[in-house]
Amino acid sequence: MRYRLKVEIEYLIFLGSERSIKELPPFSRAEMARLRKIYLNFNSDGAKKIKQIEDSTNHDVKAIEYYVQGKIKKTLRPWVHFALTSEDVNNLSYALMWHDGLNQVYMPMLLSINRALKKLSKKYKNISVLSLTHGQPATPTTFGKELAVFSVRLDRQIQQIKTHKLLGKLGGSTGTWSAHVVAYQKTGWVNFASNFIKSLGLYPNLVTTQVEPHDSTAESYHQVVRLNLILTDLCRDMWFYISRGILEQKKVNHEVGSSIMPHKINPIQFENAEGNLGVSSALLNHLANKLPVSRMQRDLTDSTALRNQGVALGHSYLAVKNILKGLSRIRINKTQIAKELDSHWEVLAEAVQTVLRKNGKQDAYEQLKTLTRGQPVNAESIKKFVLELGLPDKDKDALLKLTPKLYTGLASQLVGLV
Repeated sequence: MRYRLKVEIEYLIFLGSERSIKELPPFSRAEMARLRKIYLNFNSDGAKKIKQIEDSTNHDVKAIEYYVQGKIKKTLRPWVHFALTSEDVNNLSYALMWHDGLNQVYMPMLLSINRALKKLSKKYKNISVLSLTHGQPATPTTFGKELAVFSVRLDRQIQQIKTHKLLGKLGGSTGTWSAHVVAYQKTGWVNFASNFIKSLGLYPNLVTTQVEPHDSTAESYHQVVRLNLILTDLCRDMWFYISRGILEQKKVNHEVGSSIMPHKINPIQFENAEGNLGVSSALLNHLANKLPVSRMQRDLTDSTALRNQGVALGHSYLAVKNILKGLSRIRINKTQIAKELDSHWEVLAEAVQTVLRKNGKQDAYEQLKTLTRGQPVNAESIKKFVLELGLPDKDKDALLKLTPKLYTGLASQLVGLV
């Protein structure tokens, strides 16, 4: 309601500034301020009045029009909602709501997550951890580098949201400005509409049916869906790190992890976030698939569907809020990390066979497969194997100095790219 009021009031003021419309003189600064108070000071009492009007009109936007007319002098009343269709007001209102919800509420929390990830990635850039590929022990990495991966992914999506253009239309009942032109034939209505839409912070879509086709809105929804997927991936990885014991969660004395098992400290923040991300994406995917499709000039399926965009963003907001809380509670378990690494010397097979390939050994992979696949491997067996290889002393010494903890390549340096 507030955003509809804003569009109606700003449109009225903009009409007054159009020189070719002689019957409506420009508003003074004081008059504009009084008009803007209608939406700036709007509250629940005003909303109740609009709903009372709507009970009679059975039309939400017409109720807005009558509400505004009741707040202004009689000479201005004919100019409220002048030559507009309700979709002119609605499409701009919903686009502004989505824009402000993203930028004023959701994005600040998302940016806080990304800052936390960058900070943690630098803090833990040298902490070696065992990787798992297909759930099996694999080439070690550092915990900081793994967090940096998510930060880089978020950076890309955040940039797309920042540069994305939400469109709006103001072309009348079928996008032709027909009523406008009949009333004022000499007014440049296309330029007028374009300038008005830009004044609201949106981008004009000048060739439409009655409805703005919602393509740009759907694109924005999909951007949030992609963010939801990245954050779901983060939540699941954090869950597994905690499950493996290489991450611990800070104990909060008054909290309870289980109604019967007092030892529990559950990763509930990441679990809660994953659930909310799923609900958000389900709604946003439906909206993105539904809204760009409308029968002929329009039908009202978009009207009832659009009302849920705030619900979808709300679930995503709850998710990022919980992720941020979860990240603030984690700490490294160096003992468990060392235990994991020391239990999986077979991960050095990759390094050994690569050095063998460097020295022209055609069966390098097969040799290491025989040594390590399905076999217990430890520091002694790797050392023995390397000593028996006919390698140059330089390569042999490099392999003998290698441990799972040290086998992290450029991982710590990669964090510097974030």
